[in-house]
Amino acid sequence: MTGAHGADRQPGMSGRAAIDRVIQDALAERELAYQRTTEGSFLVTLPGVHKLATQCWLVVGDHSLLVEAFVLRHADEQRERLYDFLLQRNARMYGVSFALDRNGDVYLVGRLPLHAVTADEIDRLLGSVLSYADDNFDAMLEIGFGSSIRREWEWRVKRGESLANLAAFARFAGPRRRG
Repeated sequence: MTGAHGADRQPGMSGRAAIDRVIQDALAERELAYQRTTEGSFLVTLPGVHKLATQCWLVVGDHSLLVEAFVLRHADEQRERLYDFLLQRNARMYGVSFALDRNGDVYLVGRLPLHAVTADEIDRLLGSVLSYADDNFDAMLEIGFGSSIRREWEWRVKRGESLANLAAFARFAGPRRRG
């Protein structure tokens, strides 16, 4: 039996089992790498460009689906500026919001009522997580770790080391233009 607003439910399947099946099918159909740790708990690996991979938990609870992804460890500098940056983005985001844990690490977190869990909604939520984590990653690093990145750039230049994995930061860490 298919619910108009939720998971495809087969006779004899509990609500959690039906949601579990919807999530498994959605992840497999989209060819996403994931681990099913227990019934209703999935760790999904979302491949990115700026942030090479974002690990996202999907966890079925009694009343909602938890979506949670680690984005960035606590900033070394300019924390207030970083938090301002994140809060401004929250107002325009779908399904998840930036949040901090007690250590100041940055996560994306959201909840979806179980009756709204469908393959399309899983796709939208995971797309949101990937987009928000990946599209904002370089800016978050520049704000929270800019001094460290500039020091690393200078150290590599002095030693003749590769700058390949720092290329995204050349606009602020690279040689200063003199005018």
